[in-house]
Amino acid sequence: MEFKPQKPIYRQIADYILEHIISGELKAGDRLQSVRDMAAEVEVNPNTVVRTFNFLSEEGIIYNQRGIGYFIAENAPEKAYNFQKKIFIQEELPELFRNMDLLRIDFNELQELHQKLFLHENK
Repeated sequence: MEFKPQKPIYRQIADYILEHIISGELKAGDRLQSVRDMAAEVEVNPNTVVRTFNFLSEEGIIYNQRGIGYFIAENAPEKAYNFQKKIFIQEELPELFRNMDLLRIDFNELQELHQKLFLHENK
């Protein structure tokens, strides 16, 4: 996994897990990898993965069964979607709007670009 410097690593790992929940690759009741296995896979300190799991647990997206591991919560897809949407609106959308204003990109042009890119990716 390649990490970006502008966001804490634990949040980037959380985003990775959230993306898999939202896409349906991880479903309610699925067991997550162990802390050690995930740390080895993404090449980080196990404490970073513990921080990720604690963060997602506090959001009610995963839960810990002591001695067994972490699991995807029943309502995780909805919570993951709502959480990611909130973060996008608060953190990423303002930057997008600033750049659109700076570059004089209007919403019609943005929509055309979206359609080109989206259609191109799905071919």
